[in-house]
Amino acid sequence: MIDSKMAMVTVWSYGLAGVLAALLTLYLLSGWRAGGRSRAMFLAVSLCALWGMLSLAFALTGQVVFLAGSLLADVLRFGGWYFFLLVLMKPDSTEGESSSEPTSWLSGFALLLVLVGFTAQVMLVLGVDLVLPSQRVALFVSLAMSVYGLVLVERLFRNVSPDFRWSIKPLCLGLGGVFLFDMYLYSDALLFNRIDADAFSIRGFAHAMGLPLVALSAIRSHDWKRRLVMSQRAVLHSATLLIVGTYLLFMAAAGYYVRFFGGEWGRALQMALLFAALLVLAALTVSGSMRARLRVQVGKHFFSYRYDYREEWLRFTQTLSSQGGFAGMGRHVVRGLADMVESPSGALWLKDPSGRFFAQAAFWNMPASPATEDVGSPLCRFLLDSGWVINLEEYRSLPRRYDGLELPSWLVEVPNAWLVVPLTTGSELIAFVVLATARTRIDVNWEINDLLKTAARQAGAFLGQMQASEALLEVRKFDSFNRMSAFVVHDLKNIVAQLSLMLKNAERHRENPEFQQDMLMTVNHSVERMRKLMMQLREGATPLDGPRGIDLADVVRRIQSAKSGQGRDVELSIEERLTARGHEDRIERVVGHLVQNALDATEHGGRVWLRLARQGAHALVEVGDTGRGMSPEFVRERLFKPFQTTKPTGMGIGAYESFQYVHELGGKLSVDSAVDVGTQVDLLLPLFDAGSGVESPGLSKESA
Repeated sequence: MIDSKMAMVTVWSYGLAGVLAALLTLYLLSGWRAGGRSRAMFLAVSLCALWGMLSLAFALTGQVVFLAGSLLADVLRFGGWYFFLLVLMKPDSTEGESSSEPTSWLSGFALLLVLVGFTAQVMLVLGVDLVLPSQRVALFVSLAMSVYGLVLVERLFRNVSPDFRWSIKPLCLGLGGVFLFDMYLYSDALLFNRIDADAFSIRGFAHAMGLPLVALSAIRSHDWKRRLVMSQRAVLHSATLLIVGTYLLFMAAAGYYVRFFGGEWGRALQMALLFAALLVLAALTVSGSMRARLRVQVGKHFFSYRYDYREEWLRFTQTLSSQGGFAGMGRHVVRGLADMVESPSGALWLKDPSGRFFAQAAFWNMPASPATEDVGSPLCRFLLDSGWVINLEEYRSLPRRYDGLELPSWLVEVPNAWLVVPLTTGSELIAFVVLATARTRIDVNWEINDLLKTAARQAGAFLGQMQASEALLEVRKFDSFNRMSAFVVHDLKNIVAQLSLMLKNAERHRENPEFQQDMLMTVNHSVERMRKLMMQLREGATPLDGPRGIDLADVVRRIQSAKSGQGRDVELSIEERLTARGHEDRIERVVGHLVQNALDATEHGGRVWLRLARQGAHALVEVGDTGRGMSPEFVRERLFKPFQTTKPTGMGIGAYESFQYVHELGGKLSVDSAVDVGTQVDLLLPLFDAGSGVESPGLSKESA
């Protein structure tokens, strides 16, 4: 059993073994699908993690159940390593190794040994003795398993090809050391009939020291290496934790020394020292300069390339995709480029919409500048022609490398100006970014130049796309305004024409009381229409009130009366009084437009009619004439498109507006016309159910 003095050592020992094995298991998890060696290695390491955690639990609690679990897991751990070694012994042409003898009998003996070992440990846990004491049987089987592990390691190393031997040498060394330690532990226990407490306490350390060698072999072997590659971020975090842990251990040792030799002031000095150490640690942790220096050192000494390009690209793309409008976009571009080179600040100069100069459009931790740069200046020409990232420190020491470059005075005066990065889209320079000196010393080599150039091209594409989107949005706003204005002008034109005709007839009929009454009604109606037009311009194209039931008989009567007041006859036929769903003013405008078109297309003496009838569950408003008519091609291709008309002075808005509104209501508008014969327009509107307050089932929104 473990005495109290070695309890802490035992906890740390098996805890370290369990944690290292668990971490290695996590890294190997993605290689499970690859099968073969990756899967076998994952199984062996995961069983090691299980054994280490159960042994740690027993060392902490002393519970028998954890001891039993650790003993059984130990046997399974041996079996996992046996399986892994036997898989490595199989011939693989891709690796070039070969086995000089079959492994079937080796596999069979390994399986038998694991079964016997598992049985012996179960008997030991249950306290069952047969011929020999179960403890001695378990020790003997464990010793045999250790020896057999050494045998498998020796056969693997001896039978592989020289090329593959370089890859598995650390593996053989690590596993061989682990099996050798276990062989010593169990042989000593059999010899003296007791387990050495000291050796048992450090067994976890011995196994933990073998795991890095196993990982090194996996790194050297190409079919395991992909599963073990660590990103720069993971290495950086691990290095940070290691440094912090070492620092804390050192300060703890220093505090213990001060307390032990400090006499009466020992405890106070210890507390002061620990507080100062934690304060210094917190300051160093939040320091951007320290993080930058650590990142540079990790990139130099642990990776062939300084940057994890996948990580950098994902981070830069995420930065560019952040919300914030155009100004925020410029700030994101500056910050994304600055983070790549550990720059603490920067600013963006964007080409003016006029295309004549560059002005500061965004800045990050850098003072705003009113300076502008002409597009034809030496700086802009150099950035556009060369596409280089200008290193101002290099320019000051070796200006000959930047042939033809002249720095403007405002750039020279920018504090800590370091790099000038051009942002291009196609063959156009749309912006450039000025970055301040990095937090730590960074050599601007080819890798940094290529990274900044590539990121700058993407940023330039983002800025160009955003500029194009804003320009398109502006055009759409103007288009929407112009379209609404065209509708309003069209309605005003009709109102003006109506009032002009009324004034023309007033000279002859001003003394007629009926004409005076009609004139007052027409003026009042025109005023009401213009008021609604003004509201529409102020509030938008959509009416403020929703659709409701409209008496179509009253609508068609008003239209007929208005046209009669203008001196035109319209035949009116109302077969049934019907209520349709819609906006009264808009329906009246649609039907009035159709009647006016019929009158315009029909000479005096021709026939124009207006009929209201029921057609199924819909109201039919029929407008017909015997006028000029239209060709089938015009009806099919042009009639319901805006700004298309056959009138010399028309705008081509009315038919388009009518078509759109009728379809919004769920109705249908169909046209039957022939040149020099006439035109008939059928307007179908869903009926309004007064009982339920909803319209009747509408038609498909598909024109005839």
